[in-house]
Amino acid sequence: MDSFVDRSERYSLGVEQDSATAYLSIPVSSSLTDYEEYYALSAEEYSAFVADANAARAFAEECRRRAHDERLMLKPGWNRGTP
Repeated sequence: MDSFVDRSERYSLGVEQDSATAYLSIPVSSSLTDYEEYYALSAEEYSAFVADANAARAFAEECRRRAHDERLMLKPGWNRGTP
């Protein structure tokens, strides 16, 4: 569930209810659909990003460049979207 949404910078922060995993998500689009990619965060990262929007924006930009793909909570399929 999203706890913070930055519409102008196009990212959100939240905690997945079933696993209690913190995340940062970014919207992406493929030829089939629009969806969000969710990147797992540690509790410390989540707290830091809630307190520091500049750090959260920087991390979101890194995710858009696919620098943190190892943190994807759901691995993309063959038709991965673009930010």
